[in-house]
Amino acid sequence: MPCPGITRRSFLADTGMGFTGLALGAMLFRDGIARANDPAAWQPPDGKPHFAPKAKSVIWIFLCGGVSHLESFDVKPELNKYAGKSIDETPYKDVLDPKKVEKNIIGGNPSHGNRKSIMALQAGYKAYGQSGLVVGDWFRHIGECADDLAVVRSLWTIHNDHGAQLTWQTGRHPRELEHPTLGAWISYGLGSLNQNLPEYVVLGVPTGDCCGGTFTHGAAYLGPEFSGVRLNVDPKKPLPFISPAEGKITHEEQAQNLSLLGKLNHIAGIDYPDDKDLRARIKSYELAFQMQTSIPETLELQKETDATLKLYGIDQSDTKTFGEQCLVARRLVERGVRFVQIFHGGGGGGEWDAHSEIKSNHAKLAKQVDQPIAGLLKDLKQRGMLQDTLVVFGTEFGRSPGAEGTGRDHHPQGFCAWLAGGGIKGGVTHGATDELGFHAVEHRHYVTDIHATVLHQLGLDSRKLEIPGRKRLEIDHGESINEILD
Repeated sequence: MPCPGITRRSFLADTGMGFTGLALGAMLFRDGIARANDPAAWQPPDGKPHFAPKAKSVIWIFLCGGVSHLESFDVKPELNKYAGKSIDETPYKDVLDPKKVEKNIIGGNPSHGNRKSIMALQAGYKAYGQSGLVVGDWFRHIGECADDLAVVRSLWTIHNDHGAQLTWQTGRHPRELEHPTLGAWISYGLGSLNQNLPEYVVLGVPTGDCCGGTFTHGAAYLGPEFSGVRLNVDPKKPLPFISPAEGKITHEEQAQNLSLLGKLNHIAGIDYPDDKDLRARIKSYELAFQMQTSIPETLELQKETDATLKLYGIDQSDTKTFGEQCLVARRLVERGVRFVQIFHGGGGGGEWDAHSEIKSNHAKLAKQVDQPIAGLLKDLKQRGMLQDTLVVFGTEFGRSPGAEGTGRDHHPQGFCAWLAGGGIKGGVTHGATDELGFHAVEHRHYVTDIHATVLHQLGLDSRKLEIPGRKRLEIDHGESINEILD
């Protein structure tokens, strides 16, 4: 029955009044219900998978600077045979055919560092597990998990400098500026399984401004409410301004303030229903209040057993920091966070950028991450969580077979990544580079094929996530790598 003096918009706004209704208000705006007077307006997805998912959450591990594929998960013994020789002195002199290079690379000199003499492997290697996966000695702990890994050895990307860090997250060249990251698409498409925590959390130091900066965990035109929330692994200071100033305001007073703020925001929301920043702000107030208790509890790692802390290497100085981040990642997905993005070696071009002294550089950095990542995989598996948690290990590009002094140069023509859990086959390799690791030559995959695979396992069809007026390129969608799916 019509009620004099009360419009539908006013009713929807009033239901959001008071602090307890703030979450409802945010969800109403998110789902498009509050735009009742504009039925033609675009509405976000309903948070349901498009088809039966194999995974619930993703832990997305990104090593900044460019990890050598040659000494990690695509080991090339042929490099030792021809070490010190120029490419022209080997049977592979045609590997630098410009036509092969140019179809993969935009800008720069794609063969820089590759025309020099071939560099021998800087680490030993060993076969692991029943699958016999060959892994470089810098990653021996991850090697112990070989039968849970699906290694994709035929990736390529479009940028030969560290802007490729942004490309790995969005699929786009950095000259195209901000586009939604994979985490944002997942947050937008599915939402969280826990209303007290963000859908998309970022751990570690992201890339520098030269390599995408906040764009590497942003949501672009999807709206700021779907961006990654950076979290410090410190229960006392997990987020800026998450706790009220001591002695300044009580919990009850803060709730009253937020209630008033909620009223004002919803009044504004009546007049500006399509303001993405406003929706994000409304959501952030509710979420921040809830996180005052949920985040510190999530970060209380002392509640874990000594055996668990040791598994992640938290008892050792070299592995403590990254081990804590990996353990927090497990605790986050355990509590319903959809997408956890862990950066290692971030800032500037990235610590893994070994143009010189690659042996000491990679040995040092691998020691920081190898045991924690292996511990994460083992912990998820023993808890029965690996079956619905998809773990992805990646970097922006590989390193060149040719020497650059005592290091290796950037190498976007062919490199590797691996996936585990979440319905991924274990103990398999897919695709290949040539004998020296120059080019992806078998089952070649652009980086968005990794994105498509992750979305597929979460039950999402990227084409159903498109927004009117924002036509995505075909390459943005990628193609799922079905050969590595169970």
